[in-house]
Amino acid sequence: MKFSDGQWLTRQEYTIIGAVQVHEIIQGEASMTVLASPKPIVDRYGQLDTPLLEITFSAPRREMIRVQIDHHKGGRKRGPVFTTKHDHKHQASFTETETTAILTSGDLSVTVHKEGDWLITFSYQGKTITSSGSKSIAHILAQDGKAYMREQLSLQPDEMIYALGERFTPLIRNGQVVDIWNKDGGTNTEQSYKNVPFYLSNKGYGVFVNHPEWVSFEVGSESVSKSQFSVEGHRLDYYVMAGPSMKKVIEAYTDLTGKPALPPAWSFGLWLSTSFTTNYDEATVTQFIDGMNERDLPVHVFHFDCFWMKEFEWCNFEWYRRVFPEPEKMLQRLKEKGLKLSVWINPYIAQRSPLFQEAAANGYLLKKENGDVWQWDLWQPGMGVVDFTNPDARIWYQDHLRRLLEMGVDCFKTDFGERIPTDVVYHDGSDPEKMHNYYTFLYNQTVFDVLKQVKGNHEAVLFARSATAGSQQFPVHWGGDCAATYSSMAESLRGGLSLGMSGFGYWSHDIGGFESQSTADLYKRWTAFGLLSSHSRLHGNKSYRVPWVYDEEATDVLRQFTKWKCRLMPYLYAKACEARTTGLPLMRAMVLEFQDDPTCAFLDRQYMLGDQLLVAPIFNEEGLAHYYVPDGRWTNLLTGKTVEGGSWKKEHHDHLSIPLLVRPNSIVPIGSVDDRPDYDYTDNVAFHVFALENYATTSIYTVEGEEALTLSATRSTTTVTFDISDGSKPWTVHLHDVTEVSSVEGADFEISDGSVILHPILDVKQVVVHLGV
Repeated sequence: MKFSDGQWLTRQEYTIIGAVQVHEIIQGEASMTVLASPKPIVDRYGQLDTPLLEITFSAPRREMIRVQIDHHKGGRKRGPVFTTKHDHKHQASFTETETTAILTSGDLSVTVHKEGDWLITFSYQGKTITSSGSKSIAHILAQDGKAYMREQLSLQPDEMIYALGERFTPLIRNGQVVDIWNKDGGTNTEQSYKNVPFYLSNKGYGVFVNHPEWVSFEVGSESVSKSQFSVEGHRLDYYVMAGPSMKKVIEAYTDLTGKPALPPAWSFGLWLSTSFTTNYDEATVTQFIDGMNERDLPVHVFHFDCFWMKEFEWCNFEWYRRVFPEPEKMLQRLKEKGLKLSVWINPYIAQRSPLFQEAAANGYLLKKENGDVWQWDLWQPGMGVVDFTNPDARIWYQDHLRRLLEMGVDCFKTDFGERIPTDVVYHDGSDPEKMHNYYTFLYNQTVFDVLKQVKGNHEAVLFARSATAGSQQFPVHWGGDCAATYSSMAESLRGGLSLGMSGFGYWSHDIGGFESQSTADLYKRWTAFGLLSSHSRLHGNKSYRVPWVYDEEATDVLRQFTKWKCRLMPYLYAKACEARTTGLPLMRAMVLEFQDDPTCAFLDRQYMLGDQLLVAPIFNEEGLAHYYVPDGRWTNLLTGKTVEGGSWKKEHHDHLSIPLLVRPNSIVPIGSVDDRPDYDYTDNVAFHVFALENYATTSIYTVEGEEALTLSATRSTTTVTFDISDGSKPWTVHLHDVTEVSSVEGADFEISDGSVILHPILDVKQVVVHLGV
């Protein structure tokens, strides 16, 4: 939201009352409060008719500063509020001199400069990372009677800003206007299903604006050298957090707002959907599944979209018996084929639903101020919205889901949650403006909680579309309604990378695009991208997404990359286990891993899958891959060919190929099973060691998320030593790029295709390779 008119003027409809002078500093027990005046006060007369801005600095966690700015504090406080986790044992320090007052939290400090123009600076390890100058903090009055609070933090000349939720625009936010307001806008607009008021700087800090309502960001778009954010009202609350890397900042942000839960291992397999408006019944579903099995296409989850329920009655949580006459038996027959089962739901109750009158009578639906149920006809006729602030409504909603889970359903696609009205009254008195974005948190939390109750902590997973800050605790999220075009494939990737930089560990998208039907070429390219994503789903709108409706090669492509993903599960699930403790996403923007490489700052058409695999999807019919490889000797996992980094590459790839490169000095565990994602990852695991420079290590986890074993590799001039924490099961090591070996202790070995393959003797925990001269 813009308030200025160029550098010198203010827009006519606004009056800006900004901080220009420190009037008083008050030290608290673990904070400092600054009274700032909007004009220099030189005598007692200047103390009359003068508003003050009260700014309180505190340190809720190490390397984190909270800033709370108040104009008028007498307003009624209405929820909701984000749940934030403070470390109450953390102690900040306060120092004051004649010219400064400093609050320090670990290596992060905020300095209030007492003399001259208003200035506060945030410093990490003694170096300024950002600052707030004269009039940057401001209370703003509008001619229509509304009031706003604003902050402007400085941007360095080479500073790049990222995140702010799942955004489909260019990955770097500089120059963009971003309004934090959930909308169902598809993937080809500036709107977003998942708005998160947190941004990440490549200078090693992040800013979380602690407001669930509308927040407007002007990232170098009003004042080119400043990142501005504003909210309506008389109060502004934000956190600054810093670290030695962008990854550490994400870790700090998710320490504050919640870590991603660990999805079950089976959820990383291939999901097949009925699609949306296609015609389907049990025979259609069985035909799809049998067709996949006959073609050796591993499918692990089958999803029933909206029309499992009767039309115009969403949601009634009842199988449409005319189409599915015996749903319990059908689900059992499908589960006997080894499938997990998902069904579509949303948070709305249509007037034609048998549940509508019950929900309305019991106060389970949002109401107008006059007490009527709020309804409209968009999406469903006479649609009401469940009020999840009502504890009884939550239990009622969960009870319907519990019945489906007991019937054999394993998980839910929690669609919608963005079109939430603001002209309503909530059961708990929540502010409807603040609830617009926050509603999705309560909706998905309600569903996730019942899944944990029925299935257990290790089995709970969603397929959610809408989100806000903290929603990363209820995975998985998918990108929403994308088109069947290469442009939409690219914008989907941008959205996923942006969401990952906003604290979300896992993300998916509709392979082949949702709207319309893709060409066979696009479907095959998207398939490779989709199976090299965190979660992989075949889903569309008006057409089926089974590969044989395209051509036979599409079947081959799907088979190859599905099997590759299953074999990569020891690696992928280890990264998922790391995500639950660090908050780092599986799909990472290149800049997260290569923050010091200036080229990586701009890359949004390739990504790192975990910290060791580089993926460069192909976005054209010509099969041309144009991507950047950072420094070092990288290895194509599919072909074994090596490439020297530090430059751009342009290559031609057929449909069974994609740039999938292993980072130097990596150990990638590859499993022995290629037809399912959930198995014993330690059984006959093969450790592939690439371009070992000095030391590398990797861990493997069980499907319950417990660490099972660790392998480390240490290289000297003449030897490579492998140590494993548990040698009770067969394991092999493929030491790539080494062919000259004089002897090996603790293993049999062979040399094949430029690699040394080690077969350790059972129970051996150390293997030593003596390199040839």
